Amino acid sequence: MTVSATSGSRRTGPGEAVRPPGPARVLAALETVRDPELDEPVTSLGFVASCTVSPDGDAQVRLRLPTYFCAPNFAFLMVADAYDAVAALPGVRHAEVVLDEHFASDAINGGVAARAGFAQSFDGEAVGELHELRADFLRKAVMAGTDQVCRPLLASGTPPDALSGLTLGQVPPSRPLARLRERRAELGLPAGDDAPLLIDPRTGEPVTPDDLPLHLRKARLTRTSLEANGSICRGMLHHRYDSPGLRQLANEEDAE
Repeated sequence: MTVSATSGSRRTGPGEAVRPPGPARVLAALETVRDPELDEPVTSLGFVASCTVSPDGDAQVRLRLPTYFCAPNFAFLMVADAYDAVAALPGVRHAEVVLDEHFASDAINGGVAARAGFAQSFDGEAVGELHELRADFLRKAVMAGTDQVCRPLLASGTPPDALSGLTLGQVPPSRPLARLRERRAELGLPAGDDAPLLIDPRTGEPVTPDDLPLHLRKARLTRTSLEANGSICRGMLHHRYDSPGLRQLANEEDAE
């Protein structure tokens, strides 16, 4: 089932037309869409199968997943987020995001296009929306990001017990640090320079020296789990389709 929706006018003012974005701009917008469980962009995971934009500003994106039975709640979040990212682009008249070859494709594609929400799209099956699920995965991303930031500090000779006294502003800038700030901000947690480096991702409270060893172990295990699951998903997707997704190779090269 394929359903499209109108995202708005292509004109910003009287007589002022906005040119439709090219596929490259749409793909750049899709790089902001993440698999909620893995905290990785759908582009780098290879989930974007195709992307087209007509001269009139009709954009269509087709997504694919590693298996036919990937969790429908995760899939719904990705399709909905992809729709929002594409529909928000200036010059897009219609946005259409289609999930292919998934057992719940009809419900997901139709629900997202109708802006119906997860519970209404799966009426009688879902008990509520996915806000808390998204927050849970963001907390895991904060824990994994904490390990990614702390490991270089420990490797450079920073004593473990000194980490609990550091602020984000005292940590050398890096891509992992920037991502950690972003994930914390999404949760409404302290993310400024004066915020403690180590916090409880549920409460935002600083980690005490007594809780430090356990916190660091949890962060390491969470990061290892996310990376392992990401590798498994890539392997399953490759086995299923045997072709890279759009922007996947470029993202992998950028990460090297």
